[in-house]
Amino acid sequence: MNENVLPPCPECSGPYAYEMGALLVCPECGHEWPLAAGEDGDAPRERVVKDSVGNVLADGDTVTVVKGLKVKGHPTGIKAGTKVRGIRLVDGVDGHDIDCKIDGFGAMQLKSSVVRKG
Repeated sequence: MNENVLPPCPECSGPYAYEMGALLVCPECGHEWPLAAGEDGDAPRERVVKDSVGNVLADGDTVTVVKGLKVKGHPTGIKAGTKVRGIRLVDGVDGHDIDCKIDGFGAMQLKSSVVRKG
């Protein structure tokens, strides 16, 4: 038996995952997840959330929206360049992994792919 068999991607079930440092990466969908060295216990795993240009995000960071976003029930939406302070990383629904408050819009969730750190 070969002990170096890597698991399929948890997002798209692609069989071509490869190691990149402490992460596993799927070349088909780009999903990254931690390399679990046989530890599927109750210990919480730290997630790595990256912004649109690849910077690692953390709780409390300030980010900038990089493209205009439509907001249900609001006529103008969120404009590109809007600063969002004090983000919180969450396991949201449908890829929304940032919980925040935006002035004029209130509490909402954003995708890390539409923000840039700084």
